[in-house]
Amino acid sequence: MQRRASSLFIVALTALLTVALPVHAADYPTRPIKLIVPYAAGGPTDVLGRIVGEYLGRDLKQVVVVENKAGAQGAIGAEAVARSDPDGYTLFVTAASIFVLNPLLYKKLPYDPARDFRLLSVITDAPMIMEVNPAVPAKTIAEFVAYAKTNPGKLNFGSAGTGGTVHLAGEMFKQMAGVEMTHVPYKGAGPALQDLLSGNIQLMFDTLGTALPPVKSGMLRALGVSSTERIPDLPDLPTIAESGYPDYAVSVWYGIAAPSKVPDEIAGKIKASLDRALNDEAFRASLVRIGFPPLRATSQAEIGKFVDADRARWAGVVKALNISLD
Repeated sequence: MQRRASSLFIVALTALLTVALPVHAADYPTRPIKLIVPYAAGGPTDVLGRIVGEYLGRDLKQVVVVENKAGAQGAIGAEAVARSDPDGYTLFVTAASIFVLNPLLYKKLPYDPARDFRLLSVITDAPMIMEVNPAVPAKTIAEFVAYAKTNPGKLNFGSAGTGGTVHLAGEMFKQMAGVEMTHVPYKGAGPALQDLLSGNIQLMFDTLGTALPPVKSGMLRALGVSSTERIPDLPDLPTIAESGYPDYAVSVWYGIAAPSKVPDEIAGKIKASLDRALNDEAFRASLVRIGFPPLRATSQAEIGKFVDADRARWAGVVKALNISLD
């Protein structure tokens, strides 16, 4: 009799939980949402995260708090989100380096993109600008290469951290051009940009969003763009490919992810809000103004294909450069 009562209790409890879950999901969100940015404040990921957070806050009618957790090429922030409660109240601003490059470069990571995350949206896929401090006497890529070859070991290039897209963009150019440059990693693109502006480093491959203001103001000099075609923001700036390196092409994407075990109903609500953002002209215009070309809303299957294609491309680059960071 006791066993039967226990069995009936378990069945009743399971049924109750099954009914309760959709109700809970329907009420989401009922409290502030935390949006983790895995880099320092002021960099491109941080800027993007704050724009997305502002939209989500308005659309979901709940406060969205942006929190910076920088370090270890995004791994500290990624681990924090991976270990958070999968309730939809902790989201992640991720980048190609965190989802694609880190697993290719490190044998051991405190997170697994495939196991720990659900990528809900790819917001932007942006080219990079090769930019120098004006103290460098070069106005073209050819002049820069000539200067670098006559001053071996005297040029430093910065990045948001070892193994990121910014770092590998520099390493790829260094190898293709046959020049000596020293990589200086920072805890985010913001600090690296500050040292470039002050002249502590001479070169950086920067994302379009953060490169445009100092380049247009004359504080930095742009030498080339990493896309296969010239960009509308800087129509006179040649591509690195047309400047003598036809195989050079680099871009960096940013997206929003949630812990993988977030209930489907809640994940669907968040994705729907992000999809509305990507179809909202005011939101898109806000990204364009800071140099982030917005993508359009895509299905979960299309997001998976996009990431798989990027992984295949970078796997070839990492193998060719023979880079391992363990």
